[in-house]
Amino acid sequence: MSEAETDQDRAGHAAGTSGAVPARRPRIAAAVTAAVLFAGVATVLARTTPWNPLPGHVPGGHVRPDPALDFTPAEIARSRAFDSAVTPPAYSGLLVGLALILVLGLTPLGARFLGRATAKLRRRPFLIVLGTMALTTLLRVAGLPFDIWGESVLRRYGLSTQSWPAWLVDQAKSLAVTWVIYTIALLLLYALTRRFPRYWWTGAAAGGFVLVVFASFVYPLAVEPVFNKFHSLPAGQLRGDLLAMARRDGVPVKDVLVADASRRTTSLNAYVSGFGSTRRIVLYDTLLKSPPAQVESIVGHELGHAKRDDVLWGTLVGALGVAGAMCLLYLLMTSPRLLRGAGLDPGGPGAGGTGPDARRGGGAADPRSIALVLALVTAGTTLAAPVQNLVSRHIEARADAHALDLTRDPSTFVSMQHALSVRNISDLDPDTAEYVLWLTHPSAPDRIAMARDWARLHGVQAPPPLR
Repeated sequence: MSEAETDQDRAGHAAGTSGAVPARRPRIAAAVTAAVLFAGVATVLARTTPWNPLPGHVPGGHVRPDPALDFTPAEIARSRAFDSAVTPPAYSGLLVGLALILVLGLTPLGARFLGRATAKLRRRPFLIVLGTMALTTLLRVAGLPFDIWGESVLRRYGLSTQSWPAWLVDQAKSLAVTWVIYTIALLLLYALTRRFPRYWWTGAAAGGFVLVVFASFVYPLAVEPVFNKFHSLPAGQLRGDLLAMARRDGVPVKDVLVADASRRTTSLNAYVSGFGSTRRIVLYDTLLKSPPAQVESIVGHELGHAKRDDVLWGTLVGALGVAGAMCLLYLLMTSPRLLRGAGLDPGGPGAGGTGPDARRGGGAADPRSIALVLALVTAGTTLAAPVQNLVSRHIEARADAHALDLTRDPSTFVSMQHALSVRNISDLDPDTAEYVLWLTHPSAPDRIAMARDWARLHGVQAPPPLR
């Protein structure tokens, strides 16, 4: 859309003529597209989420999760003490971070901060790059005391093995990754808002979808090596058994990688990342000291993710959600009331290309709106987290069921869940807020109860209580 067309439409709107009609059309189209995309995501989630990972009637009824059946009073007390120690920094950091970005984004403070940070720059891309780096750095520094507090708790309970200098290096790496991701996304977004002031939501929706898929694909190759070194699981009985199990499961796995997690933590973990040619199954090196049967049970869980293409499925659903969010972002970023509240001129000082701040662009195209964009994105991701966590817990439960189907060894599964929980000091009785905000996996008692349900359902002897 040309500058002349923009000026004509603005003049028509001010005069109360038909210029107002074209101005509403993009917003209506964006609203309808957002509604369709979000309805599509909701439909896909409702139809594909494994709400019942163990289909069929369980003889004798479902087992009730009970930490006291498998964990000693000392283990339960330690879990509660750790939860009480780690919860304050987690909630405090979350609340302070939310409050800060919302204040910066929804008031003129953010625009003023960005204006001062980029005052000496003239070229528009540099305004966006420096503004993004300045704001994300401010947010990271504000959260640093709470991160240090949480790290201190991990050290006190023996979960962290890092020195403070090494920990700070990781924080710097994380900030650098944030700079790269946010800068690329915002450079593309503001290029669209500048070039297509009325219909940038179409490009943002398509671009957001592509970026999410691309980022998920390259994450194992571009981001994971920044924080860990990986090597193939050495040749031997364990490697042979794991690859044989993958072949038996019909999952093409060329290699099993080991991450040098022990230089940071004593916790046990494994995961699947990437899809297609970048898909990998990764074990923490801390896990290799566990009994081979327990490692096989854990890898069986990860094979469940790989066989169902959970990473790819989650990526595509997430990308659809981001596309819808870009349409919603357009509606919010073209709201004159919201822009004025954020200290931005909806018309823009440089909208006509002649003002002293013409390099910035007007309204949503003004790089000083970066704070508003991040505030809206943060609010959206926070509101979406409970739904994401709910779906994730059911997908993880399905992967547990897959591991049980593959190994047919619920006793080892139960002992493995016990060992993981004790080693990682997992929360054995999370409250509702923790389930909603944090838990992407079922609790250990839930997973152990499901293993006993699986045993009843398949006529296998149910694992007795470990105590």
